[in-house]
Amino acid sequence: MYKLFFNLVFKRLDPEKAHHLAFFWIRLASSIPGLRNVVAAVLAPRDPKLRTKALGLDLPGPFGLAAGFDKNAVGIDGLTMLGFDYVEIGTVTAQAQPGNPTPRLFRLIEDRALINRMGFNNEGSAAVAARLAARPKGSKAVVGVNIGKTKVVPEAEAVGDYVTSTERLARHADYFVVNVSSPNTPGLRNLQAVDQLRPLLSAVRETLDANTTGHIPLLVKIAPDLADADVDAVADLALELQLDGIIATNTTIGREGLRSDAAKVEAVGAGGLSGAPLKSRANEVLERLYARTEGRITLVAVGGIETAEDAWQRILAGASLVQGYSAFIYEGPFWCRRVHKGLSALLAASPYATLGDAVGAAARR
Repeated sequence: MYKLFFNLVFKRLDPEKAHHLAFFWIRLASSIPGLRNVVAAVLAPRDPKLRTKALGLDLPGPFGLAAGFDKNAVGIDGLTMLGFDYVEIGTVTAQAQPGNPTPRLFRLIEDRALINRMGFNNEGSAAVAARLAARPKGSKAVVGVNIGKTKVVPEAEAVGDYVTSTERLARHADYFVVNVSSPNTPGLRNLQAVDQLRPLLSAVRETLDANTTGHIPLLVKIAPDLADADVDAVADLALELQLDGIIATNTTIGREGLRSDAAKVEAVGAGGLSGAPLKSRANEVLERLYARTEGRITLVAVGGIETAEDAWQRILAGASLVQGYSAFIYEGPFWCRRVHKGLSALLAASPYATLGDAVGAAARR
């Protein structure tokens, strides 16, 4: 039914308008207690065997929604209702910004992919912090906060910009992510260089500790376009600074191996490619990180994860947690249910008692 609806309705809508429409209905459903409970019972049944301990958190499962869908923390409970085990909001910047001119989100349906050049459009860390602070205290949703650099802030002042967001958002996050890997903010990816990344991550860690009473896990999100040597350097730095984790990977600026018409892809222009075409490289980066860190740091896999089998393969390759976003557009509201049911079946058929036992198993063979 969703695929029919997608082809008849969503496919004809501007992708960003379709996103806002779908998100409106998700938020509306979650605002009605009786309906929210019914939807959650159907779409988010929980298998206790999928419970996952990672980053010091106890999660109902390993499958979360990647940053980018809920930039302003307006629909966390609705997304949890759909079955996501945790929700990463953002990317949030210190200053509010409109993002890049529209159109800025494009579908490559033949590739089950998206290209975006959103440009970190968000309401700013002060507004997002206020919204998170107003959330019901009894909410069990696990929330990651992903922060990035304000576009108008010079690269030389990036550390202070990230620190401002950290000060405002620290106490509202279950875990914290420094995003230095979006291709849509000029100069941002330069911060992945270790000499720039070290002071940035150190400052964010110090700010987290100064603004919270407990330990808030800190992760860095990297691009798939890094050279292998640079992936190794980031892994070494993460161990040196005792980061809690690495998210691999963000979108790619590459366009190799696409099925979509080349002229159509060229006409879209610049932006980060996500979805199925990212699968191979994202998995390569994950495997390299796991080998380099020898399982001493939590790895979060994202990029081209569409099915339970995709998630399972990332877990075997070393990921304690997995995330998705692009496939949500193509799979619809039953996506989480299918992934969870598939993971339960794969775990039951495996020699592993828990998902934790399966993490990195392929590398240990």
